[in-house]
Amino acid sequence: MTELVRKPALAIQGLSHRFDRVTALESISLEIEDGEILALLGPSGCGKSTLLRLIAGLEPIQAGQISIGGKVVSAAPRRDLPPEKREVGFLFQDYALFPHLSAADNVAFGLGHLDASARRKRAGEMMEQLDVAALAKAFPHTLSGGQQQRIALARALAPSPSMILLDEPLSSLDARLRRNLADTLLSVLREIGTTAVLVTHDPEEAMYVADRIGVMRDGRLEQFGDPNAIYARPENSFVADFLFDSNQLNGIVSADGTVDTGWGAVPANGLAPKEPVQVMIRYEGIGLGTNGAVSGKVLRSRVTGSVSLMVLEHAERPGEHLFARVPTAMAAREGDCVAVTLDSAHVFVFPAINAT
Repeated sequence: MTELVRKPALAIQGLSHRFDRVTALESISLEIEDGEILALLGPSGCGKSTLLRLIAGLEPIQAGQISIGGKVVSAAPRRDLPPEKREVGFLFQDYALFPHLSAADNVAFGLGHLDASARRKRAGEMMEQLDVAALAKAFPHTLSGGQQQRIALARALAPSPSMILLDEPLSSLDARLRRNLADTLLSVLREIGTTAVLVTHDPEEAMYVADRIGVMRDGRLEQFGDPNAIYARPENSFVADFLFDSNQLNGIVSADGTVDTGWGAVPANGLAPKEPVQVMIRYEGIGLGTNGAVSGKVLRSRVTGSVSLMVLEHAERPGEHLFARVPTAMAAREGDCVAVTLDSAHVFVFPAINAT
């Protein structure tokens, strides 16, 4: 029996790209499987949107190779399949709806290969799935941002692409709408089974939606993996700092393999004695009690919902502060003295050379 060769939904090998003298991407390589959602996560200017445009075929490739469904669609120096032949849908950041077309006609726009009846049927199915069927006759300027986003998503998915590319689709919406639409997006993509690549600068959005996350900085892929692994084991201080709020302290590895942070000793994770290190402690890694080796005074305590943000000052080192995020029911009051503990699951130690 012939063994089937696995064909990733998306495979990128050695992809590099420049704009004049600026390196936008440098040696990017990654793979995702059918039905997976990849989030490209990073700050503005890190190269994530450039990578998305290269996958879509909107920019000619300069170095490397891109394959979709096992088919090479871009390979330097000469192969660049046009966007319309890649079977890829694209949801732009500004949605790019046609203002002179109704919502239904926008959704049906990419279905020219079907007859009129089939176009209407398919557009209606997608609008029903995204809960915007009642807006079929409305024009874009009469719709809210969230409604426009759903119409644009329906249009991108209507032709049943093998992959959909989304360029910060939720960035222009308020926080509550983002949460609701992120859930809608995830549900629809899961139901249809479409592979997706999502660009975002929001770690929470990436963690919620994606099966794989690629954290990018200055055109490089700093870390690639599933959300749980990246959150639990960031590979360097940039990834850790980008993913979560943290207190950042400096220290030296002791002979016993720990680092004295001033708030307690933490494991140095195998780093050599006398090595300068950066210690990063998530806000939620700070525990409060009545007994402990290190005492702190609560300078500020502010309710932010189900959790409270607190600023603690070291009892013996005035001016030395830590931020803590604790359940509101457990928050101390301003002026209280508390015992400070560190949860090692939320503490990360990196060589000082990796500090951002």
